[in-house]
Amino acid sequence: MDPLNTVVMDKDTSFILMLAASRRGHKVYYLPNDGITRKNGKLYFDVIEVTPQLVKDKPFVEHQKVALVENEIDVVFIRSDPPFDQEYLTNTLLLDLLPSSIPVINSSSGVRTVNEKLWATQFTSIVPRTLVSSKKDQLLKFLDEEKDIIIKPTDGHGGKGVFHVKKGDENTNVIIEMMTVNGNRPAIAQQYVPQAKDGDKRILLFNGEPLGAVLRVHAQDDHRNNIFAGGKCVATEITKRDQEIIEILKPELRKLGLYFVGIDIMGEYLIEVNVTSPTCLQEMNQLYKVQLEDKVIDFVEKLIDQSKHKDRIHA
Repeated sequence: MDPLNTVVMDKDTSFILMLAASRRGHKVYYLPNDGITRKNGKLYFDVIEVTPQLVKDKPFVEHQKVALVENEIDVVFIRSDPPFDQEYLTNTLLLDLLPSSIPVINSSSGVRTVNEKLWATQFTSIVPRTLVSSKKDQLLKFLDEEKDIIIKPTDGHGGKGVFHVKKGDENTNVIIEMMTVNGNRPAIAQQYVPQAKDGDKRILLFNGEPLGAVLRVHAQDDHRNNIFAGGKCVATEITKRDQEIIEILKPELRKLGLYFVGIDIMGEYLIEVNVTSPTCLQEMNQLYKVQLEDKVIDFVEKLIDQSKHKDRIHA
């Protein structure tokens, strides 16, 4: 995960998962992004043992730094934020080499496969009309056809670099040139969904089943609903259409070993599938007076037992 000093105790999903594991008596270790080593056919992890605590100014008690060999751990959670850069890619390739008895949440190969913006575009029946291109003329033509679009980067997160563009906007050319780095990088253009003004729904899925949902509503002076862009969460329900979208995604996510996933739905449409470090678990807890993190740890404990059992059978 990202550095411990970046964790916001009452917001961060990684923190509440660590707290739940600690409450169960598990040892919790913080693995920095540069902490994985491969030596003589085994993975080693340079980690810090931590005790999470509900103290706002000090959410972690840090213990000794240790080097753990792969057979000394039970599970790895990947919780680093995007962008999916070379370091991120290398870490997923290294984690691929773990024995099958050690689950990775989410699967390192699955995280590589599912770009959070692009992967969903294959499901054309449930996503808005979409163009992915680096070519200015194609993007301008798409805007001319749709009249009202969203343009965003292929590797962004937290609402960064998301533009709402209408036909005739005087900054259109500048936005397209910036988003495509003057035609050298693809950008995503999507049909604007009018229900965006009401917010977008984040649904957390665990093993393909809905864990909970919140509606993220943008601030008055911003079109982006992301929490890190000033949005706020309000209570919501999972609709029949939401469930249809979930059923389409479920077998694909399970096939890829993507256990803990956040999907974003706007109106009738799937907008994104978040697999790297999905958030909003704490907001769901606060809104509905639940402890959803316990369900996650329950499942992970069973997954560890199943993985070890299969490994013994194949040994």
